Amino acid sequence: MHHVILGAGPAGVIAAETIRKHAPADRITLVGDEPEPPYSRMAIPYLLIGNVDESGTYLRKSPTHFTDLRIDLVRSRAKSVDVEQRCVALDDGQVLAFDKLLIATGSTPIRPRIRGIDIKGVHNCWTLEDARAIMALAVPGARVLQLGAGFIGCIIMEALAARGVQLSVVEMGDRMVPRMMGPTAGGMIRDWCETKGVKVYTGTKVESIEAGAPLKVRLSDGSHVPADLVISAAGVQPTIGFLENSGITCLLGVLTDEHLQTNVPGIYAAGDCAEAFDKVSGQTIVSAIQPNAAEQARVAALNMVGQAGVLKGVTQINVLDTLGLVSTSFGNWQGVPGGQQVELTDKAAGRHLSLQFKDDVMVGCNSVGWTEHVGVMRGLVEGQVHLGEWKDRLMHDPTRLMDAYLASAQAQGQWSGAADERRR
Repeated sequence: MHHVILGAGPAGVIAAETIRKHAPADRITLVGDEPEPPYSRMAIPYLLIGNVDESGTYLRKSPTHFTDLRIDLVRSRAKSVDVEQRCVALDDGQVLAFDKLLIATGSTPIRPRIRGIDIKGVHNCWTLEDARAIMALAVPGARVLQLGAGFIGCIIMEALAARGVQLSVVEMGDRMVPRMMGPTAGGMIRDWCETKGVKVYTGTKVESIEAGAPLKVRLSDGSHVPADLVISAAGVQPTIGFLENSGITCLLGVLTDEHLQTNVPGIYAAGDCAEAFDKVSGQTIVSAIQPNAAEQARVAALNMVGQAGVLKGVTQINVLDTLGLVSTSFGNWQGVPGGQQVELTDKAAGRHLSLQFKDDVMVGCNSVGWTEHVGVMRGLVEGQVHLGEWKDRLMHDPTRLMDAYLASAQAQGQWSGAADERRR
């Protein structure tokens, strides 16, 4: 049996290792399109800060790890998939025949339609090559403008601030992390960043970037910002263009079932390019976070070797540390039609808590500066715990999350990290 895995990020690597564990004699080919050993993009901010070197971003530290497991690494990129002939055409001219295929090609940065976005001095922050270019320019005192203040953008911002640059951030939404935080929470994060010396523009677009030393960035509010470096962090999208006309069903991502199988038998998808069912929202979603990618890869790999693996679901899970301010977002943080919500805000203390309910189930939440019981919030949302009378108590006092969890989840046999949290 020949398993071909497209994508050498965390999902691809975990899938390859899982297949090898359960199918010692099968052939495994792992296709990655970067010259470096497989690495974690989530480690790039730590590289920018200086906490790790490039080898510290590698997913596996031994240089012979994949050879030892008899996993063939191919440096190329998928160009097309032929589901009838069961083969993949690569951009270097190779054609790989497969028995089972896993699509784990991840995401690609969105390139905004901005005049000057491709000139020298403008970079994404997505690859190790990007990181090298950024480190060369983001020296102490350098003027850096970052386009985008979403989840990924805030992680990059943290690393840039640690390098001692003069940082400006431009976000077209009306608040920071608009896809993760409501208006109050997003506004509090903005206020916090500005107290830390970051200039934040919200409700603003970059209209053009002009070459020069420095670069001249024109904003939609009419202002001009000089910059030695511009970083585009305007979001990402699934890398699935090569699947066009393949017959593999794609919506926002590659559509999968509970086994991570696509509409084509024997072809699977996992990670940032996969669209899987979210039990909390009741919809299929692309959940571009590494823990979900790892679990999807494990389940897909088990099914590829003939074992019964079922994905229990994915949930939108985000925990963000922005210059020392911790914020979280779980599930349907915006609420659901006919639901109820309760909010508690203490701006002076930098704390905000928002809980969303459908009947007696907490379906989502936001928090800022509220580091207590993060595990409980996740457990209540993911576990779809029926709170009973505790729902009304939380509406009156949302800080009693731990009490609600212990009283409700324990009764339903849904112990998770909350019990460990209490012991700590």
